[in-house]
Amino acid sequence: MADKKRGSLRNVVSGIVAKIGAAPHRASERGANTTASIVAEWPLPPSVTLGSAARLKGIEREIRARLPWVVRKFAKAETGRIVLRMLSTDADAFQAASATIARTLEKIESLAVLPREVEDILAISPRERHKWLKDGRLKSIGTRTVKMRGRSKAVTFHVFDPRHIEDLLDRDLVSAWREEDAREVSENRRRGAGKAALTRAGKQPAKPHGPQNTGNDHARKDDAPRPKLEGWDTFEAEGLLR
Repeated sequence: MADKKRGSLRNVVSGIVAKIGAAPHRASERGANTTASIVAEWPLPPSVTLGSAARLKGIEREIRARLPWVVRKFAKAETGRIVLRMLSTDADAFQAASATIARTLEKIESLAVLPREVEDILAISPRERHKWLKDGRLKSIGTRTVKMRGRSKAVTFHVFDPRHIEDLLDRDLVSAWREEDAREVSENRRRGAGKAALTRAGKQPAKPHGPQNTGNDHARKDDAPRPKLEGWDTFEAEGLLR
């Protein structure tokens, strides 16, 4: 089914321009002079955008990056389509840009999915994305390094296969993963509580194993008859203690 979708998309894109029309373009605020504009449109099926506005914006950036700087602003990604609108006086630039966009769209279904797009498509948080990427449930196809505006250092991040993300979405694996994580958290808490109880029990003073000495024991020892020394009777009879 996916192959048929890709084939139909290539057939449409191979025509380069799906629709070319003319529309008035206001040349000045007064509207005195008007210049015709030429428009080209290419279909963008849901299998490409995966129902994500972030993915749609990423496709627009990818297309614009392949166009000359002065032409980039004329290419826009809208819901279900890519639109190129330029003045008729720029017909040569329009034809060149149309050909570039058509070639780009031929392989657009295999365009790697960026981290923010993954979060938007699967409705997950950055924490979940990092966790599932680390434990291997979310599979990366490599990394990309870009220089961001306003940052002195380049940023490296993982990118993902759109077919893998589509499979996760279709099978609703995110819900299953969240249930697994909830059970794991509950189990870890139970184990932590058990370890804490054992630790508290180990800090209690140990009970002596032998017999304990009490005041009664000392009293019984004082009342007990003292051992009689040998020759004591003779020593006492001679009156040496008087």
